[in-house]
Amino acid sequence: MNISLSRDPSGFIFIFNNKIHRAINYSYQQNYEHLLSSGLYEKLTSEGLLISHTELNKDDFANSEERLNNCYKIISPVQIEFISHPYELSFEQLKDAALTTLSIQKIALEYKMSLKDASAYNIQFLNCKPILIDTLSFEIYKEGYPWIAYKQFCQHFLAPLLLMKYKDIRFHKFSSNFVDGIPLDLANSLLPLKSKLDPKIFLHISLHSKAQRKFQDKKIKFLKKSFSKQSFIGLIDNLFSLVKNLKLNLEKKKNHKTANSNWIEYYETGILSPEYLNDKIKLVTNLVNQANPKTIWDLGSNLGMVSKIAAAENVKIICFDSDPVVINQIYINCKERNLSNIFPSVLDLVNPSPASGWMLSERASFLDRQAPDLVMALALIHHLAIANNIPLSSLAHFFSRVSKKLIIEFVPKTDPNVQLLLRNREDIFSQYDENSFVDEFGKYFKILFSQKNSGSERVLYFMENNNTIS
Repeated sequence: MNISLSRDPSGFIFIFNNKIHRAINYSYQQNYEHLLSSGLYEKLTSEGLLISHTELNKDDFANSEERLNNCYKIISPVQIEFISHPYELSFEQLKDAALTTLSIQKIALEYKMSLKDASAYNIQFLNCKPILIDTLSFEIYKEGYPWIAYKQFCQHFLAPLLLMKYKDIRFHKFSSNFVDGIPLDLANSLLPLKSKLDPKIFLHISLHSKAQRKFQDKKIKFLKKSFSKQSFIGLIDNLFSLVKNLKLNLEKKKNHKTANSNWIEYYETGILSPEYLNDKIKLVTNLVNQANPKTIWDLGSNLGMVSKIAAAENVKIICFDSDPVVINQIYINCKERNLSNIFPSVLDLVNPSPASGWMLSERASFLDRQAPDLVMALALIHHLAIANNIPLSSLAHFFSRVSKKLIIEFVPKTDPNVQLLLRNREDIFSQYDENSFVDEFGKYFKILFSQKNSGSERVLYFMENNNTIS
């Protein structure tokens, strides 16, 4: 059993038999019982806004851990296969997560409850739709009190969304530096003046940050009826309207590249030939069918064209790419096509998400999350080995840590795209060749298949990790 660190006095999370469970402390008993008896739990779970759970028998854990013996309830929520972090989400994903949080808060008020937390970490994606996973985020509504989670919502959702819109979409990564969201005074200093001409932004960012500084050392007394329920609803509606109307402005640069994106037009400008692409799709589809995975990670996915075609509808795919514009477009496309088996995530493989939080135990690193059945790395290895100077030996070790089965494409130095990488630098990569690739990956994998792609010198490999071979 593994009990995670918890700074929430209402309860804690633990892992038992490889499943996540949640223990509820007696201090949260009244709120939990109201959540269920009021009908709020049934309402939110039926609409896919709150993770559902089952209550377990405490006696089954009696000899496991002392803290479990002293808790009020133990619940087992529906399991989320991949836990993402806010700074791994695209603009539209974070926007939908924010709107989900506000929708939950407005519904909760109808049942005389309120969210005491509005953390972006509490919103995950189940079947690629945002859902609240923290059952203990609710408390009984207190008449006359403002929304206790207002500041957290603005720091976790509103500030990063505004910075991504008005400054640079790459500000999604900025949230990783702040455990409780981007400070509002910092966001206010970074946002351009034109953004603050919007009364809603001026209210929720500029005035809000000034109020924080003014009252940070003072005790605030709330008079009864000082913040009515109608005012509460008005605040939520105001925030909802602001967030819903936020849109990215991804204008074209002079060279016709989309702003802040190197890869959004890859299939129009970077593909070697239609013959090459069609042959690769056919080969990958056959290999995916042979591997018969339930889960796939498509690393360096670009728009995920190959994995989306190759994988059946019942296969869960996570598309990883370092380009936030690309990931944003995948998410938009999946929403438009109502695809529930594809989840896009922003990830820089050279600098992946680390473990973070207190004692590095609150959020798992990329490498510590559950590995999929199959990893795909198509037209990727030359970017890692040549553009980022990572030796083939280190790449083989990395893929062995995340891959049970691996479909990987070797791109030789003779390839036009590799020549572009070498155009303005010295070729110091004497060990980058196919023989060295086979030797290094052969230390960790059994090579089951290899074939050259038509219309190119690239070779597609299918491998199985030696640790999974019985």
